[in-house]
Amino acid sequence: MVEIKNIKNFNLNDTVTCGQIFRYQKEDDDSYTIILKDRVINVKYDGNNLYVDSNNEENLKEVILKYFDLDRDYSKINKILVEKDNSIKEIVESCTGLKMINSYPFETIISYIISANNSVPSIKKSVDMISQNYGDKISFRGRDYYLFPTPEELKGITASEYRKCSVGFRDKYIEEIVKVINNDPNYLENFNHIDSLSSFEILLKEKGIGPKVASCILLFAYQKFDVFPVDTWVKKVMKEKYNVEGEKNIREQAKKIYGEYSGIAIQYMFHYGRNR
Repeated sequence: MVEIKNIKNFNLNDTVTCGQIFRYQKEDDDSYTIILKDRVINVKYDGNNLYVDSNNEENLKEVILKYFDLDRDYSKINKILVEKDNSIKEIVESCTGLKMINSYPFETIISYIISANNSVPSIKKSVDMISQNYGDKISFRGRDYYLFPTPEELKGITASEYRKCSVGFRDKYIEEIVKVINNDPNYLENFNHIDSLSSFEILLKEKGIGPKVASCILLFAYQKFDVFPVDTWVKKVMKEKYNVEGEKNIREQAKKIYGEYSGIAIQYMFHYGRNR
């Protein structure tokens, strides 16, 4: 067990459940068990302190701080957003403590390809099945969990085999992107070093990745905060706030107003709209 003290302005529940990740479970004590890239964690936030247990405690504090983006000053970002547009003050304040998670890029890419025209329970089921069939098993707190497989572990897996994991028509898209990533060892890492627009255009070249999926990948796995998905909730809020409709117009309006933090602003709108 690792205790990380004096973590202020953090809302664990909102951060975990706001649509960034799929594989988590809320426990009876209000803690969350989450499957990361290389380990399983159980995390509880109580009295400004984080209590973290894991099957692998190596550099656990550093892993948690990075995963939940706890070293970034979100109060500064929130202040900037409200200064740019005071009309979203209520939305920003309602999302105080919500952080942008640093997700495992490969799992994020596959998960959001699966997410196209799909429900959250179905996405989670498919990701779990891929992990159970091809990932490493971890025993933690009396339960078995499965890490998401690496690109190498999925090398050679065919579309028909993915279809057995309930991914439906997305089977061929997963097979193809796994091939792309295995053929270029730097594919995943490269997005950390190139700008958002270039990253966006590269992802859109791949079958099964449209604007919404590409945006989710770049925002949730690479923390490119000037990129954002546009969904039903966001469309509703942007219509109410600015009388702006259409995905293209929404993107232009958000970038014009919120600039480099437009992705965070839109995530706040999504969370606020869904909870409301």
